[in-house]
Amino acid sequence: MSNSCAPQRLVLASGNPGKLKEYQMLAAGHDLQLALLDNFSSILEFPEDAPTFAENAAGKAIYYSKYSAEPVFADDSGLVVPALGGAPGVQSARYAGVGAPNDAKIAKLLNALQGKQGTERAAYFVCVITVAHRGRCTTVVSAKVDGEILTTPQGSGGFGYDPVFYFPALKTSFAELSANEKNQHSHRGKAFRRLMEVLD
Repeated sequence: MSNSCAPQRLVLASGNPGKLKEYQMLAAGHDLQLALLDNFSSILEFPEDAPTFAENAAGKAIYYSKYSAEPVFADDSGLVVPALGGAPGVQSARYAGVGAPNDAKIAKLLNALQGKQGTERAAYFVCVITVAHRGRCTTVVSAKVDGEILTTPQGSGGFGYDPVFYFPALKTSFAELSANEKNQHSHRGKAFRRLMEVLD
């Protein structure tokens, strides 16, 4: 985006240092600096109530970009199970209620899939990342990773639905992958690498 020698900076529309660290790992080796949005906690929260991941991500980036002089990026991601009509979908984080623990979300998902077998347990993770600058969306990228839902959780790593998301390519659940393996194969990792390609 810039012809200068200074590293490009992107501001993450989040106050979560853990999320920033994950993206910094993905950005390693690129001439890019990532930072959290200043005073994020004091800004009225953006309501992620759109019906699609892309609309939520774009809306969030545009909204928070008005509070920064630098380009702001935001994401929206979740799990999609076609046999459940696309659920949990954009409600992935709130599938078992706002603030519900991961165990509760997984339990609700497994209960909804009781009796379903084979292709009925097919699922995919999707991630959409958008960049906005001063209220205007400039970039949208997305990626997904295909898998299937296990009948019982496996592994203690990761977060969210990782313990029940089986990744056939490596014959393991996402919760059993190392951080490096997950960054290489995950929907968020793939989407962020696409973003790097666009920015480069």
